[in-house]
Amino acid sequence: MMSAHDDARVPLAELGDRVLVDRATDGDGRAFEVIVRRHGPLMRAYAIRLMSSTAEADDVVQESFITAWQQLHTLTDGSAVKSWLMRIVSRKGVDRLRSRRRYDDIDTVEVAAPETSGPESSAQVSSQMEALKKALANLPEQQRECWVLREVGGLSYDEIAEQLSVPVPTVRGRIARARETLTRELEGWR
Repeated sequence: MMSAHDDARVPLAELGDRVLVDRATDGDGRAFEVIVRRHGPLMRAYAIRLMSSTAEADDVVQESFITAWQQLHTLTDGSAVKSWLMRIVSRKGVDRLRSRRRYDDIDTVEVAAPETSGPESSAQVSSQMEALKKALANLPEQQRECWVLREVGGLSYDEIAEQLSVPVPTVRGRIARARETLTRELEGWR
């Protein structure tokens, strides 16, 4: 087991989340920067899917990190920082979605080129992503929230239920209906 003295000699980027959280809680801004770099990309990808707008997603992630910095002392298990950050970004995103009157179209999402990249496969991936975006945009708000929290955010049914203040069976039903609709809408892409 590593001592606190040993931690001082290891580059911050190589330290575990628990140690980084401990250091950041003690005011080490550099440790928090490592947490941001480590978990920010997943949070951003999740927020983009949830918000359907890159600019709004970036705002949600930024707000989430500000909240995380301010509330870091409340995190009792530093090794759970990833799920804690995902819950924060989820709450911030859902709050923002609830405050909207209507949804805008989903913005263009950058898609990594497949291994066999070329004009044809790029066009196919682009078409598939466009079809998914349209199908997601047509889902009822509650189904879309649940589906995105589960499929993009990786939250469990229990975490989604807690996040949205609904029973777990309701979450299961919404996700099942969303999957059924998406499967039907995207049948041509199988």
